[in-house]
Amino acid sequence: MQRIEESLSLETALPLFDLHGTDAVEVFNTQGQVIGVLTRTDIEKAQHNAALGQLVGECMRYRVTGMLPSGEVKNVDAFGFDQEPMRSLLDALHDGVYVTDANGITVTINKAYERITGISRDKVVGFHMADLVKAGLISKSASLEVIRERRPITLVQTIHDSRKIVVTGTPMFSADGSIAYVVTNVRDITELLLAKHAQEQLEQIQRIREAYQVPEVKALSAPGVITSQQTEPCFALAKRVAKSTAKILIQGETGTGKTLLARYIHQQSERADGPFMELNCTAFPEGLLEAELFGYAAGAFTGAAPRGKQGLLDVAHGGTLFLDEIGDLPLALQVKLLKVVEENRYLPVGGTTFRHANVRLITATHQDLNDRVKHGFFREDLFYRISVVPLWLPPLRQRRDEVIPLLNYYLDYFNQLHEVQRCWSPEALELLSNYSWPGNIRELINLTERLAVTALYEEITTTALPNEVFPSTPFSQEPASGDLRQQVMQFEKQLILQALTRHGTTRAAAAALGIDQSTLVKKQRRWHQTTH
Repeated sequence: MQRIEESLSLETALPLFDLHGTDAVEVFNTQGQVIGVLTRTDIEKAQHNAALGQLVGECMRYRVTGMLPSGEVKNVDAFGFDQEPMRSLLDALHDGVYVTDANGITVTINKAYERITGISRDKVVGFHMADLVKAGLISKSASLEVIRERRPITLVQTIHDSRKIVVTGTPMFSADGSIAYVVTNVRDITELLLAKHAQEQLEQIQRIREAYQVPEVKALSAPGVITSQQTEPCFALAKRVAKSTAKILIQGETGTGKTLLARYIHQQSERADGPFMELNCTAFPEGLLEAELFGYAAGAFTGAAPRGKQGLLDVAHGGTLFLDEIGDLPLALQVKLLKVVEENRYLPVGGTTFRHANVRLITATHQDLNDRVKHGFFREDLFYRISVVPLWLPPLRQRRDEVIPLLNYYLDYFNQLHEVQRCWSPEALELLSNYSWPGNIRELINLTERLAVTALYEEITTTALPNEVFPSTPFSQEPASGDLRQQVMQFEKQLILQALTRHGTTRAAAAALGIDQSTLVKKQRRWHQTTH
């Protein structure tokens, strides 16, 4: 390769410079001696000033001045960087240190630099920085930039075409104001970049968790699960299949605790240490739902993040992804989800390369998927693949043994959350345990929090219960309908409700009516049984 001499014009030297493929190239005089370095910055400045006709020797800003008449390099280590005790001091530092003289010739490096870069002393000491760039040991020289700019310079170097290091070169000035040495501090950022990427992933996981977290999940994250005779078989089967990779479909009415059951399966599985992510398929429009689930590539659409975005299939890597209300998943996304189920891979929005999915998929729905399949709203092949193990959660009205434990559990939780001290009266618990709970556990949680923050007294009595749970119908002047027995029952119910409204407890109401408390409670139960 033809070398660049000081007598060449920049226009002639430019293609030779590009052939070297580096940011700095040695410049020779007519005797073949190195007299300086031509940098890319020098060329860019000449191009900007339309001065490519200048000679290389006229425009290069960095010129070697340490050559003796004999052509030998004078002593470059007058300060003693490579002598004891300075050498031991530099070797004791954790960061790498690289020292050059004012001409860009390497004076010394410490052991940390060798460890970080894998470059040994004998490869660099005594060599010009331009030679090291030319040899491909480093991508660009901070020392040459410091000499040229006469100020500290920080840049990122690539070592051996792969490892990244951050270097900060600082000039040491002589008494006359000239540069004596350049001392460069070196830190390995390959590991720092990996740690930063991991931190970004953790932050994204946290943001998504906060976005999808619902109150009952927080409350039910405590150890232990409240079950009854009606739900024990379901949780027992869930525990048995948790350690397998079989796809699970949880079915049940809205609010029956499907998310709790999915989290329980995750905690019992071998993925318990991984993330548990939830996505409600009815919470987003189709386009946004696809982006949330599969993520998107950089520039996939207008307004997309410049670096793209991870989907929940990425974020839940190594853990469990729970898709609630799977029956409402659009047909177009069902096709993409089928590929995840069958092949454990997917294509991000706007992407061209498939990504591997390493998640345990649990789905749930309150709908009859068989009926959805018959009417063409749900793919039959996807239905059979996600329902290898179907689990059924009965509604809360069929799990009455769980009502009082759940009421006590959540009242304790909201007492701590809102810093109050509430307790249930026996009469309130009796009425609530016989309530039909059309909204299931979600309604129970909502009502418990409502009473915890609105009750006037420490004890929550029947008078604090909202009308939709226990209606306090005023005495009716309208004639009752039905036969005599039905009319008597309606009249009796109005009298008892009136007494409860006035006196607040079943004990006081029964005393006012002149009947036993147990008789009054039995009549209340009979009303609820006939109503529901």
